[in-house]
Amino acid sequence: MEDYSELGLRVGIEIHCQLNARHKLFCNCPAELATGAPDHSFLRRLRPTQSELGEVDPAVLFEFQKGRVIKYEVDSGNACLVEADEEPPHSLNEEAVNISLTVARMLKASPVDAIHVMRKSVIDGSNTTGFQRTAAVALNGSVTIGSKEIPIQHISLEEDAARKTGEEGLTVRYRIDRLCIPLVEIATGPVLYSPEETQNIAAAIGRILKTTRKMKRGIGTIRQDLNISLPKGALVEIKGVQKLELISKAVESEVQRQTALLEIREELTKRGAREEEVRPGSRNLTDVFKGTKSKVIEKGLNKGGVVLGVKLPKFKGLLGRELIPNVRLGTELSWHAMLYGGVGGIFHSDELPGYGITDKDLQEIHHLLTMRDLDAAVLVCDIAPKAEDALKAVVERAKVALTGVPEETRAALEDGTSRYMRPRPGAARMYPETDIPPFVVSDDRVKAVEKNLPEMPESLTKKIMEQYGVNHKLATQLLDSDYLTLFEEAASTTQIAPSFIATILTETLKSLERRKVPVDDLTEGQLQEVFRLVDSKTTAKESAEAVIEWLCAHKGRSVGEALTTLNLKMVSVEELEKRIDAIIKQNQALIREMGDKAVGKLIGIAMGDLRGRAEAGEVMRIVKEKLRAR
Repeated sequence: MEDYSELGLRVGIEIHCQLNARHKLFCNCPAELATGAPDHSFLRRLRPTQSELGEVDPAVLFEFQKGRVIKYEVDSGNACLVEADEEPPHSLNEEAVNISLTVARMLKASPVDAIHVMRKSVIDGSNTTGFQRTAAVALNGSVTIGSKEIPIQHISLEEDAARKTGEEGLTVRYRIDRLCIPLVEIATGPVLYSPEETQNIAAAIGRILKTTRKMKRGIGTIRQDLNISLPKGALVEIKGVQKLELISKAVESEVQRQTALLEIREELTKRGAREEEVRPGSRNLTDVFKGTKSKVIEKGLNKGGVVLGVKLPKFKGLLGRELIPNVRLGTELSWHAMLYGGVGGIFHSDELPGYGITDKDLQEIHHLLTMRDLDAAVLVCDIAPKAEDALKAVVERAKVALTGVPEETRAALEDGTSRYMRPRPGAARMYPETDIPPFVVSDDRVKAVEKNLPEMPESLTKKIMEQYGVNHKLATQLLDSDYLTLFEEAASTTQIAPSFIATILTETLKSLERRKVPVDDLTEGQLQEVFRLVDSKTTAKESAEAVIEWLCAHKGRSVGEALTTLNLKMVSVEELEKRIDAIIKQNQALIREMGDKAVGKLIGIAMGDLRGRAEAGEVMRIVKEKLRAR
């Protein structure tokens, strides 16, 4: 296990959560995602803007250089001219302001006197305007976890982005139903010193958000961005960690990646590698691959492409060095080639011969690139301009390997690792919004919010335990889940034991999720119907998990269909008695041999035959009565 304190790890976390407001942040459209096909679409090409000092942010310039055209898909019921950037934004959503102020006061932050909306340049296509609107609501808060006080730098209110639905070539599709749904952003100071602590703090802040009962639930409604730094490494932002349990993995992975890059730098230094030796200047290697056996290269050449190669002095064996699982230094170079050159990928000498490239091809490449024993080569096959841009990006990224770890923004992946996304943004990214006047935060508004603050997690956990008779573990799990309100409704409207409802909504759903069952496709209405049918004895408690799993696999189908398909409708008392009479008749020898002790065996046989269609307690009662009568 890594000694993170010795490494000097520091992490700050930004938590973004969609507010369950009635309408969007700057218009009256419902803050809900659309269903069905979009009504229409429009095309747009976004361009960078200069800051007040005439500077262009490097992250924005990077996105512009991709040359993409954005196709925006529109649902008239969930978006209007504001989202299309054809009408100025309306005034701030006061409900969203009040929710964000509630979060701020729960985190002991001081509200600002007036909310000033700012523009944050974003031209990756996720916003039709070329910027995201964001506004600080409160500053300098804190949250105490155990004996440690964690500073909260700011609580902000901002608009969510459009959701990406696909891409074809240089055209990227975004649907704007999600655009402008209000988000609250909470940013901690960089005072978290281990993966476990980072995840625990995120969980604690998440509980506070959930006690407001004003946050949306489900995948995509909450995400965490991590700012991770090592003294000998660099500050790297990991964007879009969507699941709480992946936070510690993401931190561990980034520490491992930076440590590996530092080891590569040390090895390059030992080899005497110098930055001036790693220079652009590709060589055309197309003639080497006449009649090639490589299907990838053959396909590229047939489309009018060329094979270009570049030498990386002293890099032999390092391009294949693993940084994190399934990611090598060569992978990092490939991502840069793909993003800056638009190519499909690269070949590098540490993985050759392979992919149809032979030893003979490799020897000729070594000769043409004048490679020495410790040198490596990178090849790209595509049309000449794209191949040249790709190799320039490869060389620039290779130069950075000589100095260690680059500061950059990376995208979180589902396995807890990350991939290169873009350069880190600078100060030139943010500038004032001129279409929205300041929103004055009056003392009366703050006092009204403070009078109605929700219970803090510790108090609410205790209340759940006392009111519903569940243990501390289940109460905490309910608070961490998205289903606390659903639990309270089901527990108060049915005769089912609250502990059973809580177990289904926490442990059962989590178990299904671990088995890759798509539980996020479940609706609250379906879960309520499952509990209602269990309560009415239409199906047994034991059938609940099977019914829920079937519903996840058959999106949009009803609970009634699940019961029919799975044959899980409860049998009548008359039918149950007939079944048990038959079981007793078939097991006369067992009863003579075991006497009263045969009860358990007979109940087991009956439950095996009737599982999901009879309650265990009812089976036990009838078996005992039948035996007693005999």
